[in-house]
Parts: sequence; C-alpha cells; structure tokens
Amino acid sequence: MRVVVIYGQNHKGSTYHIAHELARKLGGELTEFFLPRDFGEFCMGCNTCFNSSETKCPHFGKLEPITRTMDAADVIILASPVYVYHASGPMKAFLDHYGYRWMVHSPEGAMFRKQAVCVCTAAGAGIRSTLKDMADSLFFWGAARVYKYGIGVAAVNWEGVSEKKKAAIDRKTSALAARIVRNEGTVRPRLKTRAVFFAMHVMQRNGFNPRDVEHWKRHGWTEGVRPWRT
Repeated sequence: MRVVVIYGQNHKGSTYHIAHELARKLGGELTEFFLPRDFGEFCMGCNTCFNSSETKCPHFGKLEPITRTMDAADVIILASPVYVYHASGPMKAFLDHYGYRWMVHSPEGAMFRKQAVCVCTAAGAGIRSTLKDMADSLFFWGAARVYKYGIGVAAVNWEGVSEKKKAAIDRKTSALAARIVRNEGTVRPRLKTRAVFFAMHVMQRNGFNPRDVEHWKRHGWTEGVRPWRT
C-alpha cells in the first residue's frame, strides 16, 4: 500500500503525530509533504489550468512532485490543524491549485479508486469546518472513500495532550487503519459520488469548456466508460 500525507503546517504538533501514526499503522510505502515547506505558492487565478493545461500553471514544476505522488498513492491523507475555524492557509492555497481536477472540470481517473482521510486537531472548536475544507476537495476530486477524524486535544502541542486522549487517539487510528486496509483494492465510489459524476457526464456531452469536453471524451466518460472500473 502506498500512502501520502500532506500536512498543512511545517511543525510536528498534534496534527502531525495523529496523521503520521495513522499512516504508520497502514503500513507500506509512506511519503510525506509539509506545507508551505514543500509547496507554498498562492493560486494566481489565471485560469490557465481550466482553459488550456495544468502543465502551463506558473507553479506546475513546484507542485508536480506532490501531484505525481498523490496519483500513485492508494491512500491520501490531508492533515491540518484548525486555524481560525478553518484549514491552514498553506493547505487552502495547495487545494486551490487543483480546482481544474474537480468533477465539473477534468478529474483524474485514478482518484475514483482511492481512499482518503482528513485529519485535524484543535485546542477547542472549529474541527467540523476544518475537516469540511479538506473533504470538499477530496469528494469533488472523486475519491472513492473519504474518512474524517478530528479531535479537540485541549492543548497547544503534542506534549500537552493528556494520556487519556492519546489512548483514545490510538484506538481510533487503529480502527480507522484496519477499515482502510480491509477496503484496499475493492473500494468503489459511494452513490453520491457516482451521481455527481453521472450529472457531469451528461453536461460534458455538450460542455461549455473545450478543454474539459475533450478530457471527458478522451477517457470515454461521456459514453459508458467509468473511472472506477478496472
């Protein structure tokens, strides 16, 4: 199993420890990226990825190693602490660069066979909205399964987290890892994902964006081909 973790922060606090522990329990090959250390650019809103090609994005070269690793992975983990009730700025900036991959545009077929996890921690509130920030992108990328795990640690660093909470985290990550391992190789998109894909395939038959229309037709998705079938 190939696992990639993308952290929305450089420091190794509570969010890092939880996501890293989950990845370790999954086993296999692990690759980790830290934002903004490994990618810290803001989307320029030039629309080049939508209208022409993502390869012409001014930041394509910097982003490509992460994109390539995500496409090859079996499991994608997005991890961010709560920053003012939402995902961190570096995580948001990172996700902004993949708007062209949403199902309404030109999704990557491999995503429909992947599992993904959103992880976040907070000293207090904001967990739900932070998880949603990351889960929205994973869903609209077409990820077959998207799991969420957030916890209020009542601490500002890992050392301050109580042993009781750490034990609960250990139990939760073990159960989640076991579930992901059981689903490996057999996972299919949920009904909601398939329904959105179907709606998009109808729209793309007479789409408004030539780049997207060509992408869907090239993969046969406007006809009977489905990306979750191997």
